[in-house]
Amino acid sequence: MPAPALGSILRALRERRGLSLRELGQLAEVDHAYIHRLETGAKESPSEDVLTKLARALKAEKRDSLMLKYLAEHPDTDVGLAMHVLDDQSVTFDVFAGAASFAFRGTGRPDYKKMLERVRRILGDDNGHG
Repeated sequence: MPAPALGSILRALRERRGLSLRELGQLAEVDHAYIHRLETGAKESPSEDVLTKLARALKAEKRDSLMLKYLAEHPDTDVGLAMHVLDDQSVTFDVFAGAASFAFRGTGRPDYKKMLERVRRILGDDNGHG
């Protein structure tokens, strides 16, 4: 079973900072085994306090912190979409949240770029910076 979006984003942010699970645990004052369980999906729905500690220790941008909190509340969010948005800094949190609420139909792979552009148009954020 693949890791949920929260776990995938948490791991990506940790790896970008070059931190081990133990190092992140020490910085955030959160048990490293618990962080591992969050990353693998063995645990879901961490408290607001834990998410705040992790985001602070990861020195996450505001958008990325909001994404972590959103993903904790919406565990069924598409992992591919979350990872795509994490890599595209031009996507605002509001655009991400709008796209994450879309339902996927069919068996084809979703086109995240088109989906995000559609949400930008709906929100009136044509320049990608709203």
